[in-house]
Amino acid sequence: MKIALIQMNSIDDKTANLEQARRLVEDCIAKERPDWISLPEVFSFMGGSRDDKIAAAETFPDGVAYNLMRELATRYHVHIHAGSMLEKIPGEARLGNTSVAFNRQGKEVARYRKIHMFDVTTPDGMEYRESQAMKPGDAVVTYECEGLTIGCAICYDLRFPALFDALSQRGADLIALPSAFTLQTGKDHWDVLCRARAIETQTYFAAAAQTGQFRQGKDMRATYGHSLIADPWGLVISKASDGIGYITTHLDRDLIKRVRTQIPVSQHKVDVKP
Repeated sequence: MKIALIQMNSIDDKTANLEQARRLVEDCIAKERPDWISLPEVFSFMGGSRDDKIAAAETFPDGVAYNLMRELATRYHVHIHAGSMLEKIPGEARLGNTSVAFNRQGKEVARYRKIHMFDVTTPDGMEYRESQAMKPGDAVVTYECEGLTIGCAICYDLRFPALFDALSQRGADLIALPSAFTLQTGKDHWDVLCRARAIETQTYFAAAAQTGQFRQGKDMRATYGHSLIADPWGLVISKASDGIGYITTHLDRDLIKRVRTQIPVSQHKVDVKP
């Protein structure tokens, strides 16, 4: 199974973002012919004001971004893990930061809402208060794809090992982590955390990321990029640099089995009470 990660520089212009996403996906398919493609977090709209986010959000299964991903999956007969999109939730003022996965026929096979909210002040003094606009999810989500189990997570989830342990217990072979990691945190923590989660879960770890600058209110903010794929041994086997584009690799199903046989951590788990 060949997988691809799309790296984007999304901004507060939904039309431009969707055109960028379409172009990158179609170029990747034409040149690389992957079986499965992931886009980054909030690929359809990033930054802007709270009102801008609400205006750009969609009610699933509908909306321009949702339908574009479904259309691409159907037209090119490819699995698409649609990074994350802003989802309007009936009866809720806040939005969902939501991944949707489509199979080769364009059927929705999974929907995951980001659980952990990024409410921090980064080393450069920038404040992020995701919970003001986003409602956290509460469900662990996996889905089946070409004989593999794919686990869902988004960006800040990366720092919470319990979620990945739960995905591992559900049999995940590949974990998808669409992301928009900040430049400040990414340069020190991105590779380390992605590799750690791959090693702990003994899965392939596919992290499609945002890169470059975007406007949030009056501030210009920067994302780290460096989308990467790590194997179950924790080695980075494909990695993007700066700028928009995509990366690809083939998954070795036998490697998953070998790593889990060599170090059978699932058999050695002990419940440790705090």
